Amino acid sequence: MSKSAPRPRLYTPRTSRLVAPRVDTDAVGQATESIARFFGTGRYLLIQTVLVVLWILINVAAVGLRFDPYPFILLNLAFSTQAAYAAPLILLAQNRQENRDRVALEEDRRRDEETKADTEFLARELAALRLAIGDVAKTRDSLRRELEDLRGLLEDRHPDRTNKAPAHSGDGSDSRAAKTTQ
Repeated sequence: MSKSAPRPRLYTPRTSRLVAPRVDTDAVGQATESIARFFGTGRYLLIQTVLVVLWILINVAAVGLRFDPYPFILLNLAFSTQAAYAAPLILLAQNRQENRDRVALEEDRRRDEETKADTEFLARELAALRLAIGDVAKTRDSLRRELEDLRGLLEDRHPDRTNKAPAHSGDGSDSRAAKTTQ
């Protein structure tokens, strides 16, 4: 005997037998945004105004073509239907725009935090460089003083050698010139 499929339990709902169409939410959202944008243009308002004026003129002036007499109930129904569809489309477009704005705001905040961290890092590095440059200047000055002290000591010990040594200007040019003349 082969095992059959387990019997469905009464508390387990059956799956739907209807095939639901697969709808791409982004495509629907883009379509609603384009329609909502069109509703807000001057072109749409002009087209709607021309249609309403033609509707009224046909139903008032052309007796033989009259399809919606004076209270214009059919025109009112058309406006109501258009408003019933326009309002949700506009709300969908606003929600999508709000989502885009929220994502952009989060991205801007993240970028601002990175920029702030980079700026703080660079400020710390700059402060460290300033301290290092100050230490180098102090070291250079102390080395110069030590060398001057040593030179003074050497001159005191050997006064006869100091007359023969060329004068030192600090840039090394006079020692090079002395070597070229010898």
